[in-house]
Amino acid sequence: MIEGRDFFDTIQGLTEGYLSRRKRIKRIKKEKQRAKNPVLDWIEAFLWAAGVVLLINQYFFQAYQIPSGSMIDTLLIKDRIFVNKIIYGPELLPGMAKLPSFIKPKRNDVIIFENPSYISQGPVFDIAQRIIYMLTLSLVDIDRDESGDPKVHFLIKRAVGMGGDRFITEQGELKIRFAGEDRWAVEREYIAQRGMEHRLSRLMESAAYPSLLAAGRAAAYIDLGLTLPEDLAAAASRANTLRYPDYLAHERSRLELLRGARPQENRYRTLLARHTQGWYVPEGRILPLGDNRDNSRDGRYFGPVRVSKILGKGALIYWPLFPTWRAGLIR
Repeated sequence: MIEGRDFFDTIQGLTEGYLSRRKRIKRIKKEKQRAKNPVLDWIEAFLWAAGVVLLINQYFFQAYQIPSGSMIDTLLIKDRIFVNKIIYGPELLPGMAKLPSFIKPKRNDVIIFENPSYISQGPVFDIAQRIIYMLTLSLVDIDRDESGDPKVHFLIKRAVGMGGDRFITEQGELKIRFAGEDRWAVEREYIAQRGMEHRLSRLMESAAYPSLLAAGRAAAYIDLGLTLPEDLAAAASRANTLRYPDYLAHERSRLELLRGARPQENRYRTLLARHTQGWYVPEGRILPLGDNRDNSRDGRYFGPVRVSKILGKGALIYWPLFPTWRAGLIR
């Protein structure tokens, strides 16, 4: 009987000791919390929140603001979106090497990538700029040009051409010869046949092409040092009112006349071949184009981009919510 009582006394003592230690620990924690400076508390909370935001933005979802109208009607100027960073493999650090991913960008994905014409101010500035941009959910951008406008560090376009494809334009309309095929497919027909939801926007009317092509021929006369015929000058002058001219159609018209006038010049033949035979997308690259074809500085100007340079996929519009509700998935 005594032995049983000793056992229960031992258990009781251990329990009381454990509870006493818990009380002491809680009391010490409360005393430490009371002793803390409120400013330090606020700084600690901010740093924790900032760390969480940076972690999410760098590896999972990054906030991004649409800077131009190149993706109208899919995305409008000042739309705020979240970009899925993890899908194609996130960067280890801003601007640094990417982690591998089994998922590769597919045709028709809305992708974000670094602007090929962007001039960096150095890795330290780039990292600082992107950290501030992430922390403020794209509200603050310290990377600005001489006029005070934000530099276009990243571009968001649609993945149209894949490795092995050729593409050509005829009066602003795209034709694609997919890898392994021997015929050209009209892009609009391809989109309609597959029930794709995005719409291609054009700002230039087809009736304006005669004056635009005349302007291209007039430019060739000037290049050759020849006097412009009056009828050609009159026709070309109508193109001056075009706000968003089809640069590629203008350039093709200019090169055709130059090639005919100077067939011995190999450079004219080479440049013209890109317009008559089509551009080629090498393996490991993607041709990005804007849905607003007459107002998009895209792969038709700077060429296909490396898959390794694609940072993420457009996932969700989260703003604006009013006056027009635009929140939703990006397609």
